[in-house]
Amino acid sequence: MPQRRPSETPTFLNLTFTDNDANLISSSKTLRKVIGILGMLLPVLLVISLYLYSGHSRPLWSFSHYYFTQSVGIFVGVMCVLAIFLIVYKGKEPIDFIVSVLAGIAALLIVLFPTTNITDICNDVEKAYSVTILPKSKMRDNIHVIGAAIFFITLAFMSLFIFTKSDKPKEKRGAAKITRNRIYRVCGVLIILSLLVIFFGTIYPIIPRDIYHQYNLTFWMEVLAIESFGFSWLVKGETLFKDKA
Repeated sequence: MPQRRPSETPTFLNLTFTDNDANLISSSKTLRKVIGILGMLLPVLLVISLYLYSGHSRPLWSFSHYYFTQSVGIFVGVMCVLAIFLIVYKGKEPIDFIVSVLAGIAALLIVLFPTTNITDICNDVEKAYSVTILPKSKMRDNIHVIGAAIFFITLAFMSLFIFTKSDKPKEKRGAAKITRNRIYRVCGVLIILSLLVIFFGTIYPIIPRDIYHQYNLTFWMEVLAIESFGFSWLVKGETLFKDKA
């Protein structure tokens, strides 16, 4: 029999399929790109889907509140895929795997322990986009908040301290690596800043409540954090700013 040639596949996701049946998700570059794309698409998908389902065009209080709407499938689906991919991502060193697994578990906690209800009554005409109500639970709320905090903190840690590592001394690093490290640090700082704004607007309210609620800062800070996270993973997956051959 003639020898079968490897399949010609798109290079964007760094996919190669040969006779050894290599698994798609065994490629770290592929995982990084998929994680980055899903992260950056999440807020867009949530807002657009809720508008298509119910005609509600304004962003909700937070990403997590889409759990109680018809967009629940997108929220749960994307978060679970992110969680699984983060858990199977191993990186180059044990610390990469440990931090990534922690982020994946935190993502699962966000889904398994939903946040507070959008409304406390069924068939609320003022909030018709809310289709689910759960019994009140302080423990569930606390686990959700802790999970969300761990999720973003671990992602910021990866951008600031893991993605910036190199096996070359500073003086021998290429221009592309220097640029990537700057991007990682900016993304990590933006994630931390977004968390601080949410903390000082909700947990320890220094920001005036009327201003915080008027500008829906929880949602927009989550957008800033998730977009920074997604972009840093796309760069790490060598979608942008590759080293020259």
